[in-house]
Amino acid sequence: MAAVPSLPRPATLASAEPRTPSARQVVWRRRGLDLLLAWPFPLAVLLAWQLGTQFELIPPQILPAPAVVATTFADLWSTGELQDHLLISLSRVMYGFSLGTGLGLLLGVSMGLSTTVKEFLYPTFRLFAQVPSLGWLPLLMMIVGIDEALKIILISKAAFVPVTMNTYDGLRNVPTSFLEVSRVFRFTRWQLLRHVVFPSALPPIWNGIRYALTHAWLALVGVELLASSEGLGFLIVYGRQLFQLDVVLAAVVVVGAIGFALDKVLAVTEAHLLRWRRNAF
Repeated sequence: MAAVPSLPRPATLASAEPRTPSARQVVWRRRGLDLLLAWPFPLAVLLAWQLGTQFELIPPQILPAPAVVATTFADLWSTGELQDHLLISLSRVMYGFSLGTGLGLLLGVSMGLSTTVKEFLYPTFRLFAQVPSLGWLPLLMMIVGIDEALKIILISKAAFVPVTMNTYDGLRNVPTSFLEVSRVFRFTRWQLLRHVVFPSALPPIWNGIRYALTHAWLALVGVELLASSEGLGFLIVYGRQLFQLDVVLAAVVVVGAIGFALDKVLAVTEAHLLRWRRNAF
């Protein structure tokens, strides 16, 4: 008896359906698209800069060519001058940012958890926050001089305000539904703070820390432009005084790159903290 040839098995429903991309694939595709969209504009600016200097639409004394700026950057790096100024600026901003963030967290938590502290200190804090950091420069120069204390105080003030505001707002704006659930479970005050209030307030608090680092970096450059003999801000002023615009542009590029990198570091840290927060609930 001849064997009956086996027919091909029909494809299962699962294999016939298109494969749905995973969440990680969707995230990576989105990041790739964002990266792709981020490049055209800066490349167009760089091309316009190159064409403007190449055809002398702008005098080279005012706007040096990109190649000249790159050469100047390489020279400053090879001599170690750029690293010296960069380390000085980074140390200043880290000291001021740490001090301002610590004080901001302390005051923000105190006002957010205590109505008495809030009524006593909040009006004064709002008045203090309305004055820009550099607005305190003349007064502080009379009190502490133009040494490192002046720079640390101004940078601390720049970081202090956003951390305090965001911490206070985050603690005051915990969703009512979260508080009702904690009452159902009869949480103690410590359990309420640990499992409900602080995890809920973490995103605005961390946004305040990110804003604080940005403001601290901007305040650093501002105070170094006005009252410093070292640092990236001083390097910009030094290049302007000698009419070396290539030095100015090289320092400006470093300032922008370092500020962008610092914000990215906090963004990555925030992603890990929020993942911890999701697991905590």
